[in-house]
Amino acid sequence: MTIRDTVRAAVGAVTDPELRRPLAELDMIRGVEVTGGSARVEIALTIVGCPAADRIERDVRNAAASVPGVTDVEVAVGVMTPVERAALTERLRGGRARTMPFGPDALTRVIAVTSGKGGVGKSTLTANLAVALAARGLAVGLIDADVHGFSIPALLGLVEDDGLPPQPTRIDDLMLPPVAYGVKTISIGMFLPKGQPPAAVAWRGPMLHRTVQQFLTDVFFGDLDILLLDMPPGTGDVAISVGQLLPHADVLVVTTPQTAASDVAVRSGLVAGQTGQRVVGVVENMAAMTLPDGSVLDLFGAGGGAAVAAALSTDAAPVPLLGSVPLSVALREGGDAGVPVVVSDASDAAARAISAVADALLRTGARRLAGRPLPFTPR
Repeated sequence: MTIRDTVRAAVGAVTDPELRRPLAELDMIRGVEVTGGSARVEIALTIVGCPAADRIERDVRNAAASVPGVTDVEVAVGVMTPVERAALTERLRGGRARTMPFGPDALTRVIAVTSGKGGVGKSTLTANLAVALAARGLAVGLIDADVHGFSIPALLGLVEDDGLPPQPTRIDDLMLPPVAYGVKTISIGMFLPKGQPPAAVAWRGPMLHRTVQQFLTDVFFGDLDILLLDMPPGTGDVAISVGQLLPHADVLVVTTPQTAASDVAVRSGLVAGQTGQRVVGVVENMAAMTLPDGSVLDLFGAGGGAAVAAALSTDAAPVPLLGSVPLSVALREGGDAGVPVVVSDASDAAARAISAVADALLRTGARRLAGRPLPFTPR
């Protein structure tokens, strides 16, 4: 290889931080010239004002400068033409039409996290589960399907100086989800107008259905091992829409030990079964905590999680209680600070319980690949 080829290879290996793919694969390198020890690299960003522009330029410069014999680097930054962007979006979709990529034949496991009522800590558990799964080396996506009560961005620390979540980068009709702790995340909160007072989302069924459908179709998550959906509480429009759009999804039911919560939680699992989804487990949140003096505080009672699991189980399809997450100050503080407890305090009892649930999910209900086509094209 010539020094020019070596520079091109080094620059081509630089990863776009939003698309998570090498620049060479994305056709973002327009040219490389080396004269003496001076290298000139031309790259084309996806859009004007690309938020990752400075990082990409810095990484390209460092990659070119790392090649032996290169003493000076010039990086010329341009923008893709509409034709180049159209080719890129087609390449990202794998040549497929604009369709939902999480169908029954997809290799991605979809898990909808549900609850019968609000206030049981479902969103906090979902955010921590997503981060725990990503920490195990899995490619994880997270959809905040609780349109009216979205909270996932704040729980993951996806909040900018103005107090609002960052907006996704758009490449034509594709949206690139922001990433936190290795989890690609999308939420309706990312589309609220900037520079205005906080607004409530007051939408009815058709708008909610279209929002969920767009999150599944127009957001480019790339190749995921697991896609989590933080569902709104109850059995309303979004639950029905997700049942229609993702009838093959697994369902994880969250409850507290309290009878008032566990009785209602059973209903969300029953609706999942009616749409063809399968309940793979129950998580009991806000369970008994051990106080510093060794005594145990059952603030919300006991047994609710086991009761939900038993009510949803059949002889042919038993539903396990995957874990009980104790009340935890660290869990609450981590949510308020946007730093999940599985990251901020992995030794905390709640963090350990959530990590155990993540491991149990990987063992429970995994989809078999035997006899299913793999999406690859020979070259």
